[in-house]
Amino acid sequence: MRRLLVALLVSLAIVAQLCVPGLQASTALARLGAGPLTVSAAVSLSDVLVEIARQYAASGGGKVRFNFAGSNVLARQIAAGAPVDLFISADEAQMAVAEAAGGIDRATRVALLGNRLAVVVRRGAPPVQDLAALAGPPFRRIAIGDPAAVPAGVYTAAYLRASRLWAALEPKLVPVANVRAALAAAASGSADAAFVYETDAAMSRDVALAFVVSGPDSPRIVYPAAVTSRAREREAALRFLQFLSSPEAGAIFKRYGFTPLAGSR
Repeated sequence: MRRLLVALLVSLAIVAQLCVPGLQASTALARLGAGPLTVSAAVSLSDVLVEIARQYAASGGGKVRFNFAGSNVLARQIAAGAPVDLFISADEAQMAVAEAAGGIDRATRVALLGNRLAVVVRRGAPPVQDLAALAGPPFRRIAIGDPAAVPAGVYTAAYLRASRLWAALEPKLVPVANVRAALAAAASGSADAAFVYETDAAMSRDVALAFVVSGPDSPRIVYPAAVTSRAREREAALRFLQFLSSPEAGAIFKRYGFTPLAGSR
């Protein structure tokens, strides 16, 4: 009778444990480790982040899954509750959109990288001396990221207005979905020139760099990064963000033309 009672009590304890919501799942995750980290990042970061993620995984950091798109698209996704662990935007404004919607853990936000605007033309096209040359007849269509939403387009519009050339160039501007689409337009010849990031200009063999935007009117381009407030893999996101700020990742960013800002100078 005593043995039967003990067996009954053990069985009840097991049933009670099974009925506690999430207890088994959380215990299993603690034993087996978290799932892949999901990072939403500006499309201009696609090449460099893929390489950094390989290095991160090789060093035992775990698997990283990327969602690349225009920062404005990513910010809207995060604001709508998309299952994202880490967000890297190409500008502060789109990070602010995600934060205002409660999608960002503000305490984790860092200024990760810097970049510069550049003008490219199709390889083999006549050289462009300066910004004013774009107002000339050879340039009928100039591709830019949508200046109403896409960071590269917002930076470009601000620069053209500061340079007092917006009115002259606006009729020629062709807004596209993101900076890589602008690069592709110049590479294919569907646009006579394009405003892109300096890092985009460096990675394409089908375009020639006309000039890099510089001087007092040039925009300050910052890529902020932050863990999302709904991150399922928060600890993994924090670890990867720390790695992105490391000298090891900084060396890769520099090789692609970015300027590390967060502890990896």
